[in-house]
Amino acid sequence: MTETPSRDAIVAVLKTIEDPDLFIDIYFLGLIYSINIDGGEVVIEMTFTTPLCPSGPQLKQDVMLKVGSVPGVTKVTVNITFNPPWEPSEEVKGLLGMM
Repeated sequence: MTETPSRDAIVAVLKTIEDPDLFIDIYFLGLIYSINIDGGEVVIEMTFTTPLCPSGPQLKQDVMLKVGSVPGVTKVTVNITFNPPWEPSEEVKGLLGMM
């Protein structure tokens, strides 16, 4: 019987994916809106910093590959949404010098 992947394991790999423009991981940036696990199937809803993010396709591919490598994951679906639009947290704003 295949083990069900843990949310912690999925979050851990998401924290290894860095936005190539901001050099901060996508989980900390708040680009991950939800993680749903159903057996070995993982559905992630995420956004990009802007709708025209040139790194968007690569970020989506990285999420699919890295989450797919977590033990117990059999399928990864990544849904991209811009509703609500990404808004950096106060902590992210501070790191980016936006305050």
